[in-house]
Amino acid sequence: MKQTNYHLFDFMDFDPAMQRQEVLWKAYAPTHVEEHDGDILITLPFQRQKHQEDMAPDTDTPQEEHTLVLRAYTNNILRVFITQTNDEMTDADDMLTMQVEKLPLHLLGDDILTEDGIRRATIDTAIPPLDHWSDLLPPPQPAPSITFFPDGDNTKPIALSDDHFSPPRYDALPLGYVETQNGKERATISLKCQPDECFVGTGERFRKMDLSGQTFQLKNQDGQGVNNRRCYKNIPFYMSSRMYGAFFHTSDYCKLSLADHSTRSVQFLCDHATIDVFLIGGKTMEEILRSNRMLTGFPAMPPLWSFGIWMSRMTYFSADEVEAICERLRSEHYPCDVIHLDTGWFRTDWLCEWKFNPERFPAPKAFIHRLAEKGFKVSLWQLPYVAKGAEQLEEAKENNYISRLLKEQVSDGSNFSALDYAGTIDFTYPRATAWYKSLLHELLEMGVKCIKTDFGENIHMEAEYHGMAPERLNNLYALLYQRAAYEETKDTTGDGIIWARAAWAGCQRYPLHWGGDSASTWDGMAGSLKGGLHLGLSGFAFWSHDVPGFHSLPNFMNSPIDEKVYVRWTQFGVFTSHMRYHGTSKREPWHYPAIAPIVKRWWQLRYKLLPYIVEQSEKACQGGMPLLQALLLRHPHDRQCWHIDDEYYFGEDFLVCPIMNEADKRDIYLPEGRWINFFTGEELEGSRWHYGMESPLELMPVFVRPGTTIPIYPDNIDSTDEMDLSKFVCWSINDNPKGYKL
Repeated sequence: MKQTNYHLFDFMDFDPAMQRQEVLWKAYAPTHVEEHDGDILITLPFQRQKHQEDMAPDTDTPQEEHTLVLRAYTNNILRVFITQTNDEMTDADDMLTMQVEKLPLHLLGDDILTEDGIRRATIDTAIPPLDHWSDLLPPPQPAPSITFFPDGDNTKPIALSDDHFSPPRYDALPLGYVETQNGKERATISLKCQPDECFVGTGERFRKMDLSGQTFQLKNQDGQGVNNRRCYKNIPFYMSSRMYGAFFHTSDYCKLSLADHSTRSVQFLCDHATIDVFLIGGKTMEEILRSNRMLTGFPAMPPLWSFGIWMSRMTYFSADEVEAICERLRSEHYPCDVIHLDTGWFRTDWLCEWKFNPERFPAPKAFIHRLAEKGFKVSLWQLPYVAKGAEQLEEAKENNYISRLLKEQVSDGSNFSALDYAGTIDFTYPRATAWYKSLLHELLEMGVKCIKTDFGENIHMEAEYHGMAPERLNNLYALLYQRAAYEETKDTTGDGIIWARAAWAGCQRYPLHWGGDSASTWDGMAGSLKGGLHLGLSGFAFWSHDVPGFHSLPNFMNSPIDEKVYVRWTQFGVFTSHMRYHGTSKREPWHYPAIAPIVKRWWQLRYKLLPYIVEQSEKACQGGMPLLQALLLRHPHDRQCWHIDDEYYFGEDFLVCPIMNEADKRDIYLPEGRWINFFTGEELEGSRWHYGMESPLELMPVFVRPGTTIPIYPDNIDSTDEMDLSKFVCWSINDNPKGYKL
């Protein structure tokens, strides 16, 4: 059977060939609309389509009817739900917190209104007159024509997209699904978009700021860097420059085309034949983000010490090595709060058994307490897979704590690590979750303060899990995994924190997340920032990254780090929510003596800014803003800002412009108004570009508004244990016309 060339067959991965026997079903105009318990129920007929070049209904096959449900909530949210698999429309699952109230909807003619009389949707029942069509172009079958107004703003309609070249040749279907021999699957919904519309979000996307013209597979996988299409953190949520957001409530593999397959349409494809989308309106981008958090959860506030410096490398191998580094940090007054032990604290490097090596860490509890007395918190690496050869393997198998493999699997290094893993811990099984928590509990009882919940983007797919099929679990797995570690850490230590790499919708509740394995290069730094900004545009408040990049080039482990990259990444790190040094070679600043004095001054600045960072973090936990804010969040009507991904606001007051090149200069765009360089006092005008602005290695371009006051800690300290946040002083740019002196 020849595959068709028209409409969205490529987007839907549709194959009408006989070996797969796939057929496409398309929605048509509503046959019935009614109110029921505050919802609007719209009956839509679906007709099977013929296998041919032009779409045409297969009238020999009876139509099916499915119900499209519209439901309104507070905070300008309108939910659109339809299923071909009898799924229930739920307000309670792992992704949803639903801190919103349902608003009853009513019908008034073709309009759908809330009780306050605000129109939230319109159903167009008009059919084009037949005399508009020639014999060569027969009249189209009427498609469902529904327009949504989630916040009641009639100036920004969100309409189903009936997107075609000629009636039989479609580029996007308003609603449809594919049926195979195994049942109904792969449902699609399409929304109209404008020629100049921009899009952001979708997770930690290592792409340009405006995502229009791109298609994304929302399928978590090991990113293996920050400069490619792969993505550790896919979030089924985007925001539009037309001031609305869309959250697709699913954990299934899905695909999102943002004006790519057709420039007239946003197209969403779910591998499960259910569409459940929350359309979110708002007058500001922050309103939209806050409403999204009301659906999926607000971030928790991390502890004070987590905002200090984290020191790590891959890896420290003994208590003696760690204590020597900590002693030097203190004796030379490099402020630091966390020492992280990566893969080398086990009996065998990378062989995760959740137990210290008894020879290299002979008395771990005493070791941890000695570090605590000097103001150091200990963070530990681990992962959610049980390795062949691990002490816990037989226990995990006998009790079904790990996935049961349907056939023997051997890792090739692409999905997990160089080791073979016998199974993935099954967090859909409460007993397995409790068992995992017990492994962490022993470590946390010793005094460990944070668990690095590494990996989790991939699970064993040829396996059985208690709660769901692996294809539906893969994306959700990060949430279940991180929730377990976060809850046990908070219950045992009192501090709610993890250090995580993967993510899906809802993971923002369990901070914090870092950007993965970036290269120690300028493009690694630029890619990291792009990812962090998009993650902040996807509902996350906190985000970190490996300073000064994770791995070397061209030699992954041993190539020397460029000292300028080290300094510039340090400066960038000071103005991010959390700051960890980590990588495949030595990261302690004294190994780079030519730049160590500069680095120390920037570390000291980080600690002086902690009153400001904590203040802004508390606001982020209550509202919609992240700590790193893309310029468009504050200037959505400035078209320039929808294309800028190398500048950002750090909280409310700082506009940060990292230097990410060898030349010590960059072009800077300043939004409207007057701006003052935080470090030099130079005043510049906004609403314009400033080209080729130079910045010596010791400084980075950071700007504030005239009159800005920043809470500053007055003393140099070695750790947050010495800090009393009530003792901050107010530093004013008006009182310091020459800027802040490092």
